[in-house]
This record gives sequence, structure tokens and C-alpha cells, in this order.
Amino acid sequence: MIKRPQLVLGIESSCDETGVAIYGDNGLIADTLYSQVEMHAEYGGVVPELASRDHIRKLLPLIKQCLVKANIQANELSGVAYTAGPGLVGALFAGVSVARSLAYGWGIPSIAVHHMEGHLLAPMLEAEPPSFPFVALLVSGGHTQLIRVKCVGHYELLGESLDDAAGEAFDKTAKLLQLGYPGGPALAKCAEQGDPTRFTFPRPMANRPGLDFSFSGLKTFALTTSQQNTLDQQTRADIARAFEDAVADTLAIKCKRALLQTGLSTLVVAGGVSANKHLRHTLNTMCDGINAHVFYPRHEFCTDNGAMIAYAGYQRLLAGEHDPLRIQARPRWPLAELTSPSAL
Repeated sequence: MIKRPQLVLGIESSCDETGVAIYGDNGLIADTLYSQVEMHAEYGGVVPELASRDHIRKLLPLIKQCLVKANIQANELSGVAYTAGPGLVGALFAGVSVARSLAYGWGIPSIAVHHMEGHLLAPMLEAEPPSFPFVALLVSGGHTQLIRVKCVGHYELLGESLDDAAGEAFDKTAKLLQLGYPGGPALAKCAEQGDPTRFTFPRPMANRPGLDFSFSGLKTFALTTSQQNTLDQQTRADIARAFEDAVADTLAIKCKRALLQTGLSTLVVAGGVSANKHLRHTLNTMCDGINAHVFYPRHEFCTDNGAMIAYAGYQRLLAGEHDPLRIQARPRWPLAELTSPSAL
């Protein structure tokens, strides 16, 4: 029988952010993050080999920094949680290897955490967390999914993108508009200066039944629009604004449909794209119109971070879950395969 945990170290290394945090019975105690954005910007996107090497270089110093920040010793930890997937396989193995080695050396359990479950539970770190059950919109560079959440580990997939994720479409559109990297924030900033009336982009699959998405066509529409006009600074801003409006409206339409279909009145939005101001405004307006409540993580917890992994690991360790003595990562891992911890 595993003793009730008090402090869990969380390690996130699925892509280009190295995150470490400590979560305990009294909440989040310490959080550290190292971003590789500047390094990858030189190449216009994430280079997996470089990401893996940088995780190896940064993980142990960040763990030491986190322990000092929390003013605790390693022997006070009750478990080590780590991202086991999905993500870049080399980056995942960097985190998995460190986490399993430390847990073995310290004689404490380790807990494999699904990256998207971490995002989904990130709003639980706020002072006013949402209550179960709810509909979750997971919207990031690699995923766009609508999930019905009954409790921790009990997830039903309602709909997902059939091609590009919303964040991926943001990045690709920013690249064709020559806005730099990372594309999402660059496009959003450019869109602030855009004229919302100049171009109108389609709202893909909005008129079809169901809750699936498709965003690759918006990227193509942006390319065609840019080729038909002189691509000066104002045109870039106008295209960016039309693209952002289309993505936000499409997500809002599908979220409203999911809430009405499930009969739930709580929407949780998480993932990197959830930081987008225009998307938040659109979803807030939609939820106000149907008397629903919407929750987001704080800005620093929208993107990859160790705090969400520490929290998810804490919840599962609290229920008695831990890993066998092996090192395993899953680059592809459907969220719906997760099971609910028996004690929750």
C-alpha cells in the first residue's frame, strides 16, 4: 500500500519546453521552466534532435533549482511524475530516463502522465478550479480535441481535427505570411492591426453535423488570398485577422454544440492556443449566451510546463498508481485509453 503522497516532482519534456515543478497537499510549491524557442527559431520550427539534447542538458539543473526554490530535500519527495507521451520520442526518453532513474535512486514511485491529461487538468491549479463533469477543448500545436470529462482518467472523445490541429494551422499560416517563429503568438500579434471586414474566411465543417474539425483548408485559403493580393504589412495583418476570426468562430461553434449535446454547462479550454486573447473573448461571449461557464489555465500554464504534470501525477499517486520498473515512452497515445484511478 503506497503511503499518501505529500510532494510530487513533475517533469515535462515532450517537445521544446523543459519544465519541472513540485506539487503537494497544499498545492503548487515550486515551478521552473526553460524554453528552447530561441534555439529553434533559427530553423523555423522544432528540431527534434536539438530538443532532446537540450532536455538532457537542462533537466538536472532545473530539478536542483526547483528543490532549492521549494526549500525541500530530495528525501522529502513522495513520487516523481513524468510525461510518457505523446510527443517527440527522443525528448520523451530524455525525461523518462531521468525521472525513472531518480525515482529508483530515491526509492520512491514514479508515475507516467499523459501529456494531454496534464493540459486538461491545468485549470485545476487555479484558485477557482472547475468542477467535474465538464467538456474540455484541448487546443494546441499537435491536438485539437473535444473531450467529455467525467473525472480524472475518465475521458470520452467527442470530436477531433481530421487533419491539421488549430495550433499547427496557426504556425503554417504564420510561416506563409513570413511572420516568424513561434507562429501562433506572431500571427495573433499581427492580427491585432488587421481589418476584420476586408477578408472573410470559411468556418470549416461548421455546417456539418458532429464535433470534428478541419483546419488545413484555412491554411490553403490564406495562401490563395496572399497570392491574389500584394503582401504588404497591412495585407498580412488583414489575412491574419481573418484567419484568427475563422479559427475562433469555428472552435466556438463546435464547443457550443458539444455543451448542448452533452447537457453540460462547464467548458474547460487548455493547451497552447488557449492563451490566444481573441479565442478567449469569442468563447466567453458564446458561453455567456448559453449560461455556461468557461475556465482557462493561467497564461504560463497554457503552454507545456512541469506544474500540470506534477498535479496529474499527484492525483494518480494519491489513488495508489505507480509504474513498474521499466522505461517506456509513447509518441502516440490516445487520451481515451486512460483509465480512472480506482480511489478517485
